[in-house]
Amino acid sequence: MIEIERKFLVTSEAFKTESYKHTRIIQGFLNTNPERTVRVRLKGNQGFLTVKGKSTSDGLSRFEWEKEISITEAQSLLKLCEKGVIDKVRYEVKQGNHVFEVDVFDEDNKGLIIAEVELNHEDENFKKPNWLGKEVTGNKRYYNSQLSQNPFTNWNL
Repeated sequence: MIEIERKFLVTSEAFKTESYKHTRIIQGFLNTNPERTVRVRLKGNQGFLTVKGKSTSDGLSRFEWEKEISITEAQSLLKLCEKGVIDKVRYEVKQGNHVFEVDVFDEDNKGLIIAEVELNHEDENFKKPNWLGKEVTGNKRYYNSQLSQNPFTNWNL
C-alpha cells in the first residue's frame, strides 16, 4: 500500500498519439490536511474513495489506500468536498515496462499537463519519453489536493 511515483511536467502533446487509453476524471477532496488527504473520484464510469498519507521528504513515496465505490456514492460524496474540484483527462502511455499517466487539466487548472510514472522501488530505472520535461516530484504545488485549493490559472509564472 505504499505508492512510489515520480512526477514530471510535459513539453508537448505528442503523448496523445502514443496513448492507448484516455479517461475523464473529476475529483474532490473531503480532507486536504498535509498529514493525510481523502479524495473522491469519478473516473469514467467508476467511483473511488482514496486515502493518501504524508509523502516522504523527497516526495517519492507515501501510503495510499483506495476502494471502488458506486457512481451514486461518489457523486453524493463530491457534494461534501472542500472547495475546488479537479477536472482532467488522463492519457495512459506505455513506455518500456512502465505506464505513464498523463493528466491534461481543465477548468481552473487549464494549461497544466503532468505525467506520473509508478515504480516498484525508489531507485528503479525507466525509459523517459521525449515529451517528458522538468521533474516536479515532491513539489507539493503540483499535488492534486493543492491544485484544488490553489489552481494553476492563479499562479504567477
